[in-house]
Amino acid sequence: MKLIVAEKPSVARDIARVLQCKKSGDWYESADYRVTWALGHLVTFVEPDEIDPRYKKWRKEDLPILPGRIDTKVIPRTRAQFGLVKKLMLDKQTRSLICATDAGREGELIFRLIYEQAGCNKPVERLWISSLTDAAIREGFAALKPAKEYQGLSDSALCRAQADWLVGMNASRAFTLQYGALLSVGRVQTPTLAILVERGLEIRNFKPETFFTLTANFGDYQGQWFDPGAAEERTAHRISSKEEAEAIRAQVKGGTARVDSAQTQPRRELPPQLFDLTSLQREANRVLGFTADRTLKTSQGLYEARKALTYPRTDSRYLPTDMIPRVNQALARLPDSFQQLALGIPRQEGKLPFSRRVFDNARVSDHHAIIPTPTTPDLSRFTADERALYNLVARRFIAAFYPPFEYEATTVITRVGTQAFKSQGRVVTREGWKAVEPPAARARKEDGEAQAALPALQVGDERQVVGTRVKQDSTKPPPPHTEASLLARMERPGMQVEDEELMETLKKAGLGTPATRAAIIERLLQVGYATRRGKALFATDKGEKLITVVPEDIASPVLTGKWEQALEEIVQQRRDPRRFMDSIKKLTTHLVNAAFTQKKEVVFERELRTKSGRVRAVSAAKTLEGLSCPLCGQPLQESDRAFGCSDWKNGCGFTLWKNALLRAKGPFLNEPIIRLLLTTGQARGSSGLITLREGQLGFTPTGQSAPTLQVPIRYQKAQRPAVPGKPAAKPRTRKPKP
Repeated sequence: MKLIVAEKPSVARDIARVLQCKKSGDWYESADYRVTWALGHLVTFVEPDEIDPRYKKWRKEDLPILPGRIDTKVIPRTRAQFGLVKKLMLDKQTRSLICATDAGREGELIFRLIYEQAGCNKPVERLWISSLTDAAIREGFAALKPAKEYQGLSDSALCRAQADWLVGMNASRAFTLQYGALLSVGRVQTPTLAILVERGLEIRNFKPETFFTLTANFGDYQGQWFDPGAAEERTAHRISSKEEAEAIRAQVKGGTARVDSAQTQPRRELPPQLFDLTSLQREANRVLGFTADRTLKTSQGLYEARKALTYPRTDSRYLPTDMIPRVNQALARLPDSFQQLALGIPRQEGKLPFSRRVFDNARVSDHHAIIPTPTTPDLSRFTADERALYNLVARRFIAAFYPPFEYEATTVITRVGTQAFKSQGRVVTREGWKAVEPPAARARKEDGEAQAALPALQVGDERQVVGTRVKQDSTKPPPPHTEASLLARMERPGMQVEDEELMETLKKAGLGTPATRAAIIERLLQVGYATRRGKALFATDKGEKLITVVPEDIASPVLTGKWEQALEEIVQQRRDPRRFMDSIKKLTTHLVNAAFTQKKEVVFERELRTKSGRVRAVSAAKTLEGLSCPLCGQPLQESDRAFGCSDWKNGCGFTLWKNALLRAKGPFLNEPIIRLLLTTGQARGSSGLITLREGQLGFTPTGQSAPTLQVPIRYQKAQRPAVPGKPAAKPRTRKPKP
């Protein structure tokens, strides 16, 4: 009899149904098989104090902790299930085992740790499938392979887990002891945080530069002034001063314009590639506003429970050529709402168009791209999240086989005297795959790409300048990271490396894996290193301070990306696992030494843990020198959440919450903004104008003439500022400490 060990009960149930196994107590059984399951991880590594009791107390002299072997233990809350799996593994009737955990590095680790902890030495085969449809399960059992063929994957999984234990346990203890605050340091977590810190510093240190633009109206089209001799095309339209802009305006006002050149070029955009997990998470964040974790959980549910998608934890965007028949089946069995789109795929003699952007055996890793399974799911039974995500995947699947999007791009140069004006327009000649794009995604792109069609113009055509407009503008800081952009940086940590050879090396070396990146982002939020404001992610003060105290070795996305590449080489058995672990031990020793010998003058704030388990810094209120309360004249204070009057105990109600303007997509209030407001009555930035007058904090977004948000400066409940047209929140009667 063979024992099949699945990763979750739902997967075990599906396998049992296909193999016609019946429920027998706490497992499934037939004449040839028994099917049992883990509950995710049943076994984990021991804590340091379980290696030696002296490690229970964190002490400098005990570091680094570098055991020759890191033992494992049964997780207490799932001990009963482990006992059952162990009993079945060691049962005399069990002649061999089949590993049916998720087909990836983490699934391999789950099974191997259980197998070793149980003391089992029976032969093992591996089930490797990319979807949980009945047909896919049958195909998988027909192609079982000996577990030894996956030894590289097992070694890589174990190295990754042990490396995280060594670096995390030692570095976290060392920096916590040195700085007197609970500091979590991780092999992947810390360089991911460094990316957020880097962007935050770029935004904070950005110095906006004012410039002016000049637009001329030629009657049936418009043109923007530009300098043909400018070094950079993207800045050629900028005029450095208003005086210069007005001088050019005076030259061309009412003048005769002549078309100097008119060029029309055909352009085409190829269909987008299929999704891997990271690209799906990025698109879902951009279009649907999903977090990476929400996308992962939803796609996992569509794979396991709904059987609607193939295995989601993949890093490949290609399909093997032998899947062409299955792709045809999947297209034919899509729900009715997608059939009209599927019929738009151009076929020759009934065959799908073949493209290396879709089918490429050399670029398929352990799993192929995420596509719908050859089933017809009942979308009415899906949750709203499942329907939205399935719609993204199904439309991308169809679009991959559509023709390119084609258009004619026209560029016209018009001269008025010696001044040149550029006009651009485009006319769509073939909708192609754009017809399949989700409406929400298309609307977002068109907002930034909109270009009116230009009239038919020939060189020498003349027009009169019927109007001109000078507009003041300023350079913008880089946008804060969203989960979509952060995932892109995690996937390609070398994208900003100047060394071309190194950048090429890092193309396949990301931070973490597609399956773990969502958890890394959530971990940063949980431990108080990052915060989410709308879609944007920002490093907190604690996160920034951590990056200043840790050595570059652990904060470098490039170095950690190289480690991920090394782990992949272990999978392919092209690198010795012992060599990798030796390098991790050397790094661990270096981190501990750096913590104790290179102390920086940094003080970490007191923290509170919220009900959700997340950590929030709580700084003592500090007095802002030179600023007085606009209501009573007493000194002003800043706390971790608000600005308020130091005389609040005696009834002064002046309070400005730092997040008061976020609902209107305004900035997070900080000390420089408050200083401007209290000294000049207004503060202007890239997002808009903030005003403070008549007891109201007002915000007017860039491009609008009237405030869209007004907040009373007397105490109001946090996060509920008044919005014109909506009832204001009722203020609390109790005034909290600012």
